[in-house]
Amino acid sequence: MKKTYFDLIDQTYYFPQESFDLNEGDLYFNNVSIKHLIDKYGTPLKISYLPKIGDQIKRAKNWFNKSIKHYNYDGTYNYAYCTKSSHFSFIVEEALKNKVSLETSSAYDIDILIKLFEKEKIDKSIKLIHNGYKTKDYLNKLAILNEMGFTNSIIVLDCKSELDRLSARFKKPFKIGVRMAIDEEPQSPYYTSRMGIRSAEILSFFNDKIKNNTKVSFEMLHFFVDSGIKDTVYYWGLFSKALDLYAILKKDSPNLKAINIGGGLPIRNNLGFEYDYKHIINEIVRNTKETCDNASVEHPDVYTEFGKFTVGESGAVIFSVIESKQQNDNELWYVIDNSLMTTIPDSWGLLEKFILLPINKWDKPYTRVNIGGISCDHSDYYNSEDFNQQVFLPKTEENDKEPLYIGFFHTGAYQDSISGYGGIKHCLIPSPKHIIIRRNKNGQLEDSLFKDEQTVDGMLDILGY
Repeated sequence: MKKTYFDLIDQTYYFPQESFDLNEGDLYFNNVSIKHLIDKYGTPLKISYLPKIGDQIKRAKNWFNKSIKHYNYDGTYNYAYCTKSSHFSFIVEEALKNKVSLETSSAYDIDILIKLFEKEKIDKSIKLIHNGYKTKDYLNKLAILNEMGFTNSIIVLDCKSELDRLSARFKKPFKIGVRMAIDEEPQSPYYTSRMGIRSAEILSFFNDKIKNNTKVSFEMLHFFVDSGIKDTVYYWGLFSKALDLYAILKKDSPNLKAINIGGGLPIRNNLGFEYDYKHIINEIVRNTKETCDNASVEHPDVYTEFGKFTVGESGAVIFSVIESKQQNDNELWYVIDNSLMTTIPDSWGLLEKFILLPINKWDKPYTRVNIGGISCDHSDYYNSEDFNQQVFLPKTEENDKEPLYIGFFHTGAYQDSISGYGGIKHCLIPSPKHIIIRRNKNGQLEDSLFKDEQTVDGMLDILGY
C-alpha cells in the first residue's frame, strides 16, 4: 500500500485541481511557487494573490448574466464588493478594475471612498450601498457624499428611526433602501436578526414615512441570510418571503427597482468542496421572475454583496513547523512559527476550516497530527478538517535538511480585520510579513512586500513604552 502524502491526496481527491498543483515535489498556488516565496521572504508569511479577485467577480457576473438571458429576465445584475471583508487598498482597487459597486458598513468606509475618489479610482457615478447602523459620524459622512454629488448612493435603513435622522441632516434629496429582518435558523440563540426592520412592520412604515416623502427615493429592498446562500428549505423560504414583500411594495413604489440579496456564496474550504453555483443562481433568477410575473410587477435589478467570495480564495498563510512533539501514544503535535489564533482567528473563534496543505515533503510518509501555535493559550490549535475530520501531514525527522512548511489557503477574507492587522496580538506575537502577487503590464506575475513583520518597537509604542 502506498503511504506517501502525495498518495494520500491522490487517493482521496481529484488532484491537481484549480489553484493547486505540484512541481518537482513542491506545492504551487495559482501557478506560483510557494517554496520560492519562502526562500525569498521566510516564514511566517501572508500572501494576497490579486488576480483571483477578478476571476471570482467575472465568474459570478457570467453566471448571473447567463441566467438572466436564459430566463428572459428584464432586470440587470449588479455585483457589489463589501469592503469589510478586506479593506486593504490593493484589494479594493483590484475589485474596482472589474466595474463593481461598493458596499459600506461604517463611518470610516466613507473616508475610504473619498480617498478612492481623490486617487481617481472611482467617480461620482459609482453605485454605493450603505449598510449597518447609522451612527452620528456615519450619518454625517453620508451627508458629505450626498453634498459632493454621489448620485447613485443608496442608504439602506437598518431601523425605522434612521429615516428621521437622515432627513434632519441631509439638505438634498437622497436614495434609500430598506433591510428586511430575517427569521434565524432554529439552532440560533435568538429568533429574529437584530439587523433590519421586521417584515410585518415594513409595509406600514412605507405607507406612513416613505410613500409621500418627497425628500427620499425608495429604490431597494435588502435582505440577507446570515448562514449564506444554500439550497435549503430555510433559505428559499426566506427568499420567497422577501420576493413577496418586494412585489407588494413595488405596486406603490415607482422608484423601487432593486432587490439586494446580500452575500453568502461559499468558497472552497477543502479539496473535496462541491457547490452548484449555476443551479443556485438559476433558482434566484427564476424565482424572482416567477414571483414578479405572478404579481404583474417589473423584474427588479438584482444586487449581491459578495465579500468572502470576492477575496477569500486569494489569501494564504504559510508557516514553518519548528518543533515535533509526541505528547502521548496517539497525539503528535507540530508546533508552527506563529499563532493560529492571531493569523487565522476564524479557525479558533468560529471553528472555521481552511484548505491545509504541506508545501514540501509530499514524497514522505504521512501521519495524523495536531497543529499548535507558539502562544501560551491551549486554544491555539488546529486538528480537524471539514472533509476528513483529521489532519494528516508528512512525517518529519530530526535530521531533515529543511523544515516542513505548511500553508492554510483561502484565508483572504476577514482574518486581518478580526485579528487587528498591525495591532497588539496575544502573547505579543507579531503579525507576519505580507506579500502581494499581481500581474504587471505584460501579464506576468510579480511579488512584492506590502508590510514586513511587526517590529518590537512598533508594538511597544502602541503599548505606551
